[in-house]
Amino acid sequence: MSVFNRLVALTLPFVPKPIVGAVAKRYIAGESLDEAVKVAEDLNQAGFLAALDLLGEDTTRIEQARQAANDYSRALDEITTRGIDAYISIKPTQFGLKVDPRACLELIRSLTTRARSKGQFVRIEMEDSSSTSETIELFRTLRGEFSNVGIVIQAYLWRSVADISAIADLKPNVRIVKGVYVEPRRVAFKDPRIINRNYVLMAEELLRKGAYVAFATHDELLVWEAFRMAEEMSLPKEAYEFQMLLGVQAELRDIIRDAGHRIRVYIPYGKDWYPYSVRRLRENPEIAGYVMRAMLRGE
Repeated sequence: MSVFNRLVALTLPFVPKPIVGAVAKRYIAGESLDEAVKVAEDLNQAGFLAALDLLGEDTTRIEQARQAANDYSRALDEITTRGIDAYISIKPTQFGLKVDPRACLELIRSLTTRARSKGQFVRIEMEDSSSTSETIELFRTLRGEFSNVGIVIQAYLWRSVADISAIADLKPNVRIVKGVYVEPRRVAFKDPRIINRNYVLMAEELLRKGAYVAFATHDELLVWEAFRMAEEMSLPKEAYEFQMLLGVQAELRDIIRDAGHRIRVYIPYGKDWYPYSVRRLRENPEIAGYVMRAMLRGE
């Protein structure tokens, strides 16, 4: 990876929005629910499951949280009416976790009740470490009432092995990710090798305890490890799935599907696409370098 690309990644917030938008088109379904649903339909037809994520986080007013809940209710209606194999993926801070935790719980409880009535599932995302404990407590509360709710656990956090042990009794549906938020070393591992090993350790513990695991990764090594676990544990295909982001590693995505495994594509959409895109591009300095070269060429 070049020094140029690394430097560009750090300056992305200053790149003109239209250029970021041009590159982001492959990663974002669009600004509207209709656009996201169309992408989900196309993915279903190609043999993939889907997850809809309305972009936005850290609401500052409870009215914004209520609007997010209404928007997700519309998404539930659409995927149910159209018979799309998809679920919704929500962020607690988008539902007011840092504004009014009680109101946040009630909004998510109401949304999950609505999803259950439609035979649908709700995934609770994990955000930065400032909300990890509150998110896990929120999940524990809801999991005591609903079977159609899951959570995300990040492999790069020092605390994550203890966190999955603490929720294992719930036989949870867990999406395991490496983690993307910038965290201090006292909170998160910095060595990619350790993060990968922790990812595998967490997955093995969850699977042995009867949890449903969603392997969210674009790392070929971790895909191989997931294949190995499935084979060694004689797991039925219904016990796990793979997940990947829209527009990322499409060839690897096809390989996983063609090997007979369930794979879900995460579909971001909404008007808050710019901050999401900058974060994703900063995660991938090679793409960031492409953005800067496009700007310098005046594209």
